Amino acid sequence: MSDIEKILELLGRIEENQRRAINTQQEHLQIAQAQLDRSNKTVQESIDLQRAAVARQTQVTRIVVPAIVILLILLGYLLLKWRVL
Repeated sequence: MSDIEKILELLGRIEENQRRAINTQQEHLQIAQAQLDRSNKTVQESIDLQRAAVARQTQVTRIVVPAIVILLILLGYLLLKWRVL
């Protein structure tokens, strides 16, 4: 085999290795993109759940706080009526 044939063979191997590397990189990119998509979906679900929790907490606070105030007023009234204080 002459030097030129050896060089051509080596260049052919290098080219094949580069093709394999590009294919591997593309596969890894697809995997990374799928993981990123799943992560984004999970983050969005988490944000939605947090918003729902805050909305429920706001609704409960609007009901519970006035009820507690009313109960304290009634307790004060009963204590004064029965002259416990």
